[in-house]
This record gives sequence, C-alpha cells and structure tokens, in this order.
Amino acid sequence: MRAVKPTPASGRITAMRFQEHNQERVNVYLDEHFALAVPALEAARLKVGQWLGDAELAALQGLGEQQLVYDKAVGFLAFRPRSEAEMRRYLRGKGVDDEQAAAVLDKLRSAGYVDDRAFARWWVENRTQFNPRGAFALRQELRLKGIAEALIAEVIAESRPDAEEAIERVAAARARRLAGEERAAFRRKLSSFLVRRGFTYEDIAPVVEQWWHTLEQEREANREGNREGNREGEIE
Repeated sequence: MRAVKPTPASGRITAMRFQEHNQERVNVYLDEHFALAVPALEAARLKVGQWLGDAELAALQGLGEQQLVYDKAVGFLAFRPRSEAEMRRYLRGKGVDDEQAAAVLDKLRSAGYVDDRAFARWWVENRTQFNPRGAFALRQELRLKGIAEALIAEVIAESRPDAEEAIERVAAARARRLAGEERAAFRRKLSSFLVRRGFTYEDIAPVVEQWWHTLEQEREANREGNREGNREGEIE
C-alpha cells in the first residue's frame, strides 16, 4: 500500500524555486518553510504572497505526486513501447494505488504514449523483422502482454503478407541445412522446426513442399552439370 504523505499546513507562499536537478518541478515555501513540490505548469498559476488553504494544498500535493508517477511511467517507456497491462503491472510494482495509476494511464493515453493497437502492431512488426514468429506464437505473446483478443486478431490479419514472407525467411536457412536428408526426414525436421517457431501446419505444408522441390531441382542441376563435365572429359 502506498504511504500517504501528510498534507502541509496552510500558509502564505513566501518563495518558489525550481529544483536544482529537475527544472520541471518547483519547490513551494509557505511562511519561509518548504511545503511541497509541484509541476512547473502548476507553479505558474501560483504567486508569492498567495494564501493556500488546506483544500488547495491537498490538491497541489496530489498533482505533484501524480507528476512523479507520470515521470516514472515515461521513463519505463524509454526502452520500448508498453501495453496498458504492462504499464499497470509496472505501476503496481512501484506501489502506486489503482486510482493514481488510472489517472496516470489516462494522461499517457492522451499523450499517445500508451496505445494497445500501436503496441500490438509494433510487436508484430519487430518480431517479423528481427525474430520471425508464426501467428500462433504471436497471439500467445500478445496475450501475455494483456492485449484484447479482438485486437490481436485484427493486427495478425493485417500482418498476413509479412507473415508469409517471414516463414519463407525462417524456412530458407533451415531447409538448406537439411538438404542432404531423405524426403521424409526433410519434411519432418523442417516442419517440426517451423512449428516450434509458432507457424501453423496450414502455412508450413506448402513451404516445406516448395523447398523440397527447389532443393531437388538444384540437386538435379548439379547432377546434370557433373554428367556434362564427365562427357567433356571423355571426349578429350
């Protein structure tokens, strides 16, 4: 449970100073004593000599605490985009109560910093480009990120052309490593590999067959080349 800070006693503003290491926050002094820190935008509405009562101080303190939480949340987004569920888990782990977390999430959504649709698209595109996965694996990963089923289905459907290219890229390297296998072993090993990468049998079957025929054509071309070389050697 997040500890609740005591609200400063009412008083008159005698000074306001930007924090040395954070120019987005202003320290407010009442009757010559530090009272609380507030966001710079809120401080701009205050002035020296102004009287702050209990209700005003409580509201300002709440805004100050919310800004601190918001700044932490923005820092959490510095490494990569986050889903709403990830952000909620992060804030809960920092001891932020549900009411404060909801307010911060509303602010993040309004700023466009948290958007589950944009996050899901980014996740799929990133996977497709750097670490291809099939639709089944992508669905599982997005579920773990707290993305709604309807949104997952929409984004997966949008990414279908990229998914077809992805399975081709994933299959290519492994197929060539299995080029010396008999047909049954080739099909079994390549199919198993692609299943582990989250591709469905529906997508896998034609790719496996196509690669077998491609490699068979290459082998036949090599055999023909060898026969031609042997005939030339006999003529000489």
